[in-house]
Amino acid sequence: MTSRRLRVGFVGWPAHPVFLEAAGADPALEVVRMPLDADPAEVLAFLQGCDGYYTMAARDDLPAAYHLGEELLAKLPNLLLAVSYGAGFDTVDVPACTRAGVGVVAQVGGNANGVAEHALGMMLTLFKRIPQAQAALRAGTLASREDFLGRELAGRTVGLIGLGHVGMRVARLLGAFGCPVLAFDPLLDEATCAGRGARKVDLPTLLAQSDVVSLHCPLNATTRGMIGAEAFAMMRPGALFVTTARGWIHDEAALLAALDSGHLAGAGLDVWEREPPRAGYALLDHPCVIASPHTAGVTEESRSRVARMAAEAFSALAAGEVPPRLVDPSVAETLMRRRAEILGG
Repeated sequence: MTSRRLRVGFVGWPAHPVFLEAAGADPALEVVRMPLDADPAEVLAFLQGCDGYYTMAARDDLPAAYHLGEELLAKLPNLLLAVSYGAGFDTVDVPACTRAGVGVVAQVGGNANGVAEHALGMMLTLFKRIPQAQAALRAGTLASREDFLGRELAGRTVGLIGLGHVGMRVARLLGAFGCPVLAFDPLLDEATCAGRGARKVDLPTLLAQSDVVSLHCPLNATTRGMIGAEAFAMMRPGALFVTTARGWIHDEAALLAALDSGHLAGAGLDVWEREPPRAGYALLDHPCVIASPHTAGVTEESRSRVARMAAEAFSALAAGEVPPRLVDPSVAETLMRRRAEILGG
């Protein structure tokens, strides 16, 4: 049987124009688009004609009906590969895809520099109390510069929960400030952590000994709700909490309570349980919180990089190769068998 082109569809807009450029340069790919506001029945029929699904990564960016779970998978018997816009894959049920023989690819590491710089920027901004000082200047209420006495990051202990692509880059950046770095990452041994610039510890030790706790782990069954009231209570008085990971890993109500009580001095939040958080939300409006709308990895460099990586994943499958960065590598054999049956060649 002669192999045909791999048809790749996406709903809405691509993560970056580079995706269209890179995918368009591969004659083995056909890329098609459906508007986000199209009729759901039309979108379903569109996806049923696609071999690949280029899907948004953040859960609140994409209507739930287009999240790739059991229900949608049952309607897409010919789908071969789902490729996320970014390093995360909140819109995809990976175990369900594996059971269906559908590969899932995430662009792990593609936005790591941008996210790491964002986390560091939040730490520096919180220590120097820049938002509070700016607010006083704008309101004309500044009485004394000493009212905004800051602290220095240099030499302070920073605890990183997760020491993967982003976490290890944060550790390297912190090295320039002479910061001792602790890491809690059950997937890594002591030697690997040391090679990435951190000392491996358990979670209670990290929480108790860190001046800053920064999250860099994925959201999954193990990490959901991992940082709650008990964890915040274990942190040092006056410590900072920063997350550029995913909402639902930390308990927002418990964090608000820790800030209101004065136990924690501040928080830098790029991710939320609801994205974006609603106007007037207490945590969003808290004077000791700096906030961003899940934009840590939204840089020109990061978006361009992950878009090219996504196109390359589709190209690999079209060429008869196992795509790189499969979230669940165990699906590879079934995926490639289904590819031969559906595409031929």
